[in-house]
Formats: sequence, structure tokens, C-alpha cells
Amino acid sequence: MPHETDAPRFRDRPVSFVRRSGRMSDAQERAWAELASRYAIDVQRDAAATSVLPGTSIVPAEVFGRAAPLTVEVGSGQGHAIVSAAAAAPDRDFLAVEVFRAGLARTMLDADRAGIRNLRLVEANAPEVLEHLLPEASVDELWIFFPDPWHKAKHNKRRLIAPPFPPLAARALRDGGRLRLATDWEDYARQMREVLADAEEFVPAFDGEWAERFDGRVMTAFERKGIAKGREIRDLVYRRLPRVDSGA
Repeated sequence: MPHETDAPRFRDRPVSFVRRSGRMSDAQERAWAELASRYAIDVQRDAAATSVLPGTSIVPAEVFGRAAPLTVEVGSGQGHAIVSAAAAAPDRDFLAVEVFRAGLARTMLDADRAGIRNLRLVEANAPEVLEHLLPEASVDELWIFFPDPWHKAKHNKRRLIAPPFPPLAARALRDGGRLRLATDWEDYARQMREVLADAEEFVPAFDGEWAERFDGRVMTAFERKGIAKGREIRDLVYRRLPRVDSGA
């Protein structure tokens, strides 16, 4: 008789995405087959295909072959923003976190064409990456641009930027690190601001109601789509406060 711990386990919290099995193009299939060994980080899984096994983590200096400031983009999509950023800042390292393999394949293809070597990708659920895969205080900047707004009220619980998120971001960010957010949905922008206002690990790094547009964010299809529909783009940026020494 199987032990009860052998029973299938599932996530106990809603995720901020719906896993789709869309077919990759031939070019994306080739990119994954030929380039994953260079760009994709091998992840030990837990209960789900995009999960991260607790207790497993990477050493960024070993992954990139050097010690350098690390920027992580959550929900990198097709990779336009992070590929551009990695090309513009070869002295920094970049990690793209995405659950859709087709987007990661496109990211690898564009990065390889541009000769970019300071970029790695991980196919995994972002909160689990922040909680398990990345060492504590290993990230200099965390970017979340145009996350799924889940604009129907009944689906708001799936939004990534919610009360459980700041402690995960704070764990991964170094003291003084930056959390950068952008969205074209006003109610989500206000939710983000409210959630971060209650987060004891962060303080705003902007004056006024909203932050200035982040110069390091290239214009992507998501931003163009929002502008075309008449939605205002809102940026937010927060600084991770110094950790409190519990032994003091």
C-alpha cells in the first residue's frame, strides 16, 4: 500500500499564470534544442512542471562564470526587454524568469544572434524562484513589467503583486536593491502601491504619486498595446531596506 506521502501534491496557492501548451515554431524548437544548454538553467522540480524543489538553489557566480551585479526579470515574455538590457550592460548579469517555453526559446534565439553571454533563463514559477532557487540577497534589481492584470474581479487573487509577494522579493534582493514595477492597468498599479506601502522591507524610491518611466525598459508589445488602448503606463520603484541583525 503506498505511503500517504507518496500521494500527488499540488500547489496550495493560486499561481499568476495559466499554463498553456501552445506549439512552438520550428525556429523555436531548434533554438531550444541548440541553445538551452548555454542559456537555460536546469531546475529540480517539486510538485508541478514549473515548480522549484525546496532546498535547491543556484550559485549565480558559478552559473555566469563571474561575480557581477544581477538583474532578474519576472515574466520576461518574448525577452525583448531583458535581451536589450543585457546587450547594453555587459558588465551586469541578467536572469529571465518565464513559464512559457516558446517565449524563452525566442529569448535565447535573439540573445544568441546578438552574441549575448551575460543572460540566463529559467522556466519556473517566479515566487518559487525567489523563495528557493536564488540565494538570499543575491539580486541587485528585480523587474516586473506588465504582469498579467487578471482584470476580472473574481481572478484578482491570481495577481502576482499581492501581500505574500514582498517578503519573497525582499529575500532575494540585496540591501539597497531595487524592485521595479510597471503596468498599464490603473487598478493594478494602485494595488501594487498599496501592497508595497504595507511591506516593511521596502520604501519608495520615487517622489510624487508615480515613478518616472524607467529608462532601462525598452518599448515592448505589451506597452504599445496598452498605449494603443488609451491606458496610461505607470511605473513604481522601491528600495530594499537593510536587514535587521537579529543578533544585535
